[in-house]
Amino acid sequence: MEKIRLLIIDDSALIRTMLSKIFESSAAIEVVGTAADPIIARDKIKKLKPDVLTLDIEMPRMDGLTFLRNLMRLRPMPVVMISTLTEKGAEVTLEALAIGAVDFVAKPKVDVANTLNAYAEDLIAKVKAAAKANVRSGSSSVSNQSNHKQAANISTKLNIQDKQATTPKKHFVTTEKIIAIGSSTGGTEAVKNVVKGLLTTTPAIVITQHLPIAFSASFAKHVNEVTEMKACVAEEGQVIKSGHIYIAPGDRHLLVIRHGTHYVCQLNDGPLVNRFKPSVEVMFRSIAQNVGSNAIGVMLTGMGADGAVAMKEMRDAGSTNIIQDEASSVVWGMPGEAYRQGAAHYVQPLDQVAAQILALVK
Repeated sequence: MEKIRLLIIDDSALIRTMLSKIFESSAAIEVVGTAADPIIARDKIKKLKPDVLTLDIEMPRMDGLTFLRNLMRLRPMPVVMISTLTEKGAEVTLEALAIGAVDFVAKPKVDVANTLNAYAEDLIAKVKAAAKANVRSGSSSVSNQSNHKQAANISTKLNIQDKQATTPKKHFVTTEKIIAIGSSTGGTEAVKNVVKGLLTTTPAIVITQHLPIAFSASFAKHVNEVTEMKACVAEEGQVIKSGHIYIAPGDRHLLVIRHGTHYVCQLNDGPLVNRFKPSVEVMFRSIAQNVGSNAIGVMLTGMGADGAVAMKEMRDAGSTNIIQDEASSVVWGMPGEAYRQGAAHYVQPLDQVAAQILALVK
């Protein structure tokens, strides 16, 4: 099996050395070169033809975002950002993901040299996933006519005869219908794509996206800016209302529980599930147990399998589920596993997910 050819771009010689040691500990990755700034990197990309780049944001001669914009315009390829765990780092990282970076690893601002090794497993996993990712420039979708046909073919194979999808529904009170979205790699842009066309009359949405806590407020702000719905970071005991979006904070699991005639957010500081906190598995399982047939589940792009088993539990409990198709996913890990588990009613390209949601809640 051919190794993944990796180029490391970072202005710190110490960080370049440490990252090289981390990646070379993996039998799947070969560090073909390093670069201290984007100008040097530009020449090394042409010469070394790497499969994946890791890219620091703050560098001399040209900042990482400017370099990333040029790269995605001229030679789109998988990029994993190395960013800082700060509010400013969150803003810049989310912008990098919007430009076309596949993923990021957030490093602490203090004592990076001694703490970077703690991220070794994460770094290696993300570079491996990036090597297989569908790369697109900016937030443009790769969905085209052939992808729509693929989605239609898969839906036909699923032989959907779901009553919720095909028969008129009774009117639900505003707190009764809940849309639950799970996402990871590529998800920050995918979530925005789904909610951008939704109105204040849309039922409540709960979201678990794998992000560190330092990024939660920035992500909620970015989501809030693209939709007529009101997006926020979920709080303990918050009543879930139609027209609102509740995003799991980066250091807590988000559960949905019934409280009288309402659903409310419950935050849980338990152990990691599937290596994540927040975990899609935890949120989807609470939906299966407490919302059942009043729920619509949505699984968007993401590495790994978090949430797939619980999404099948949602289907078994009467929920109607949509998964993003492979062609439009940055990484078809989580949605692919949900599909293999038999959790899906509908498989849709990203640009059709919102329309599918609206068709189901009519």
